[in-house]
Amino acid sequence: MQDKELVLYAIKALKNSYAPYSNFPVGAALLTKSGNVFTGVNIENASYGLTVCAERVAMFKAVSEGELAFERIAIAVKGKGKALPCGACLQVMAEFNPKIEILLAGGNGRFVKRKLFELMPEPFILQ
Repeated sequence: MQDKELVLYAIKALKNSYAPYSNFPVGAALLTKSGNVFTGVNIENASYGLTVCAERVAMFKAVSEGELAFERIAIAVKGKGKALPCGACLQVMAEFNPKIEILLAGGNGRFVKRKLFELMPEPFILQ
């Protein structure tokens, strides 16, 4: 799958975001090594600590379906900008693929590609 196609999955997911408090919808699309795509959105809660990021929703959906080998993840927000994944999301990515490629996109489809180690140079990895 091409990067642009994965980004479009993330942009499409944006419509299902539940972000009534921040008004900052986020969509994610995770490509597994087997070629499956799992999407996720941020889901906010009035008790802010219970909010879940789009990236983790996509990854947890994949794991719950037996997929443990992640290849790339696209993260999209509305508008022209991009949003970086939080530390918790980066740490979960590191658990499954410390070399995962991360596509950071705006709602206009433009994106940049980063490696996990560029955004989190020293994740916790149990040895």
